[in-house]
Amino acid sequence: MSEPAVSLVPAHAASDLDRLKRLVLAGISSPNSRRAYGKALEDFLGWYRVEPRGPFSKLIVQEYRTRLEQQSLAPSTINIRLTAVRRLATEAADAGFLAPETAAGISKVRGTRKLGVRTGNWLTKEQASELLRAPNAETLKGKRDRAILGLLVGCGLRRSEIASLDIAAIQQREARWVIADLIGKGKRVRTVPVPAWTKMLIDQWLAAGEINEGKLVRPIDKKGRLAGDSVTPKVIWWIVLGYAHQLGLANLAPHDLRRTCAKLCRASGGELEQIQLLLGHASIQTTEQYLGTRQNLVEAVNDRLGLEL
Repeated sequence: MSEPAVSLVPAHAASDLDRLKRLVLAGISSPNSRRAYGKALEDFLGWYRVEPRGPFSKLIVQEYRTRLEQQSLAPSTINIRLTAVRRLATEAADAGFLAPETAAGISKVRGTRKLGVRTGNWLTKEQASELLRAPNAETLKGKRDRAILGLLVGCGLRRSEIASLDIAAIQQREARWVIADLIGKGKRVRTVPVPAWTKMLIDQWLAAGEINEGKLVRPIDKKGRLAGDSVTPKVIWWIVLGYAHQLGLANLAPHDLRRTCAKLCRASGGELEQIQLLLGHASIQTTEQYLGTRQNLVEAVNDRLGLEL
């Protein structure tokens, strides 16, 4: 008996597909992930409809994976797109448009293996100090930007976490300042210690802006005045990019400063488990890959070969 499946091609299914897509995206909390999944579903459905391909099934998804691999896309990109398609199959089965056994078969389509671990980008301690000194501490904008950079480098926060950070979350615990009950990626809750120098930068910004409650980071207009109650994560991206270009640091993103925080913590003797808790990673393996702790680039094994020229 052939495997029951459903065709996604007929016009009458368009509204159903839109509803399934909304269900898939509604279950994703991160705005960035939601955008990535939305694009992935549009790409898959565009490929599926361009020519007759038969019912939505495991075989179809395997063909789609082959097409992605032939495009020489990064393994992470391929795997995100396949995950989105697997979620589409799950929602289709839950809505009664796809047989459960067909959805189960689609869920078994494997992603592409990522060979090796990317080292990423991070700053040395000297470069990080130079970046923190880059904003003009005499201006309101400079004080705000120093506080933002301090949270990125000193606390390892994501830019979305900084954009949504409320002043009330900065509290004292066990005789030290922390960001209490921060809700991060995957809705994981963590408490983030705040170094004394980072707290000082925050206090300078809040005092200069006469801000006592609400969101910590606020927009500033061209005249150097407060111009609203909150900023988007994209604003923080441009702030980091601007100072990076000013210092000649190419391709530096906010997430690289999060990685810098982790690297400097590890270099100063920080325990791997504590770094995991600081960053809010779900597993210690993620933190190991993030740090690249398996490879020592400072005292590399091939520096002492004993060869002479």
